[in-house]
Amino acid sequence: MNQPEQEHDPHCTAHQGRSRWVFIGFALVAGYFLFTEHRAHVIAVLPYLLLAACPLMHLFMHHGHGHHHHTDHSQQDKKGSAE
Repeated sequence: MNQPEQEHDPHCTAHQGRSRWVFIGFALVAGYFLFTEHRAHVIAVLPYLLLAACPLMHLFMHHGHGHHHHTDHSQQDKKGSAE
């Protein structure tokens, strides 16, 4: 069965595009004011964020040390060659 093609309303598409630009403009203005008003607070916290990043990077990048599951292939090779 052939389904009829749906026609897109050009007014609806134009409205969605305009709404997207209004939202982007609002987000940019809000971001600007958040940055300018809270810049002193963010800059004051940066050294502590750097100190907190060191143990977090160590934890996540090294996966906690000692939890690696290595198998000893030399023992398995000796068993296989003896049989």
